[in-house]
Amino acid sequence: MSQKIQPPKGTRDFYPADMAIQNHIFGAWRRVCARFGFQEYEGPSFEHLEMYTGKSGDEIVGQLYNFTDKGGRDIALRPEMTPTLARLANQLGRNLRKPARWFSLPRLWRYEKQQRGRLREFFQLNMDILGSDNVSADAELIAAACRICEELGLKSGDVVARISSRRLISTLLDELGCTDKPPVYLALDRREKLPREDFVKGLGEAGLTEDGIRRLDALFDAKSLAEVTDLVSSDDAKAALAELETLFQLLAAHGVADWCKFDPTVVRGLAYYTGVVYELFDAGRSLRAIAGGGRYDDLLSKMGGERMPAVGFGMGDVVIAELLKDKGLLPTGIPGPDLWLVSVDGDEIRQAAVAAKLRAAGKEVGFAFGGGKLGKQMQAAQENGAKRAVFVGSDRVAADQVEVKDLATGEQTVSTVEALCL
Repeated sequence: MSQKIQPPKGTRDFYPADMAIQNHIFGAWRRVCARFGFQEYEGPSFEHLEMYTGKSGDEIVGQLYNFTDKGGRDIALRPEMTPTLARLANQLGRNLRKPARWFSLPRLWRYEKQQRGRLREFFQLNMDILGSDNVSADAELIAAACRICEELGLKSGDVVARISSRRLISTLLDELGCTDKPPVYLALDRREKLPREDFVKGLGEAGLTEDGIRRLDALFDAKSLAEVTDLVSSDDAKAALAELETLFQLLAAHGVADWCKFDPTVVRGLAYYTGVVYELFDAGRSLRAIAGGGRYDDLLSKMGGERMPAVGFGMGDVVIAELLKDKGLLPTGIPGPDLWLVSVDGDEIRQAAVAAKLRAAGKEVGFAFGGGKLGKQMQAAQENGAKRAVFVGSDRVAADQVEVKDLATGEQTVSTVEALCL
């Protein structure tokens, strides 16, 4: 006997019950995006490889699913959505209505080691604001991320939005005489994961002195914005600090202050971030980041367009589903139609006519094909997750009436098809 074919490693099959969970998450994403005035967009599932290597360097190829197509073009399945967003915005140019509030729910692919909260194929909500350099746009997105968590049943004690500023770190590095910042950002982003000697060695190789490393350590150990004041001296650094203070005032006005905290250890490894950066984690840090993002004012110009301020975040479906599962907040049961027709007299023509009438009224209707014993029809109703059984052709009621049974409570009533259409 031939062996059953398994799905590729790092991918998932979505049976109806799994799709109910996906749609539960996607529904929350879409509802909050709508409340915040965002418009949906999409792009192709694959792009030219150079779009990713040009942004992140050739080393990113090892993390991609890439191939050469039949026309000899180097192509990659999209690992993230921001480059596609930048390309779309650059194509519109000055015709882009600003500030643009755009969101997308793309399927993405990354060739990475599979672990809890990380798969090779996943979905991700992307929310971005293009055309505003005001910190209120940053606050808007952080508030939206918190409200999404709330929409899914999570509380402020379950999730923490950790907020910092790449601009603040950059200006401090300027004060310390650092001229090669990208390697420093990568080292700082991995600070908690690296052995101390490796971390110090990496910063030293990037040109930082022992005194400079001590000042960075002091920044990263700060627990509040007030503790940072004495660590910086330049006007640029003070401006970055003032921007963070305004941000937290705005977050309080949005009503999400209890979800947020200042955390200077948040750096974000990608080189294109220029301002406020943030990551959302479960309070116990038992999972990977739920969401992460920040300001990237220079990315569109680096990808061939005019300079345009931009800020955005991504939230993956895998980690948020894991957290909801841990908290017992995932929907249970089999999704099914509201009404399941049970043919009592075996008249399939009548059953089809009743189904058509109910469906024309917008009702969800299912039934077993070929009729059969009532017990088997009722079993089919249960197995397909129906909420109510409608007995058609029963001689216990008038010709224009049907019996309706609530499959959760067992309560049975008499109605008409016209009444069920309402």
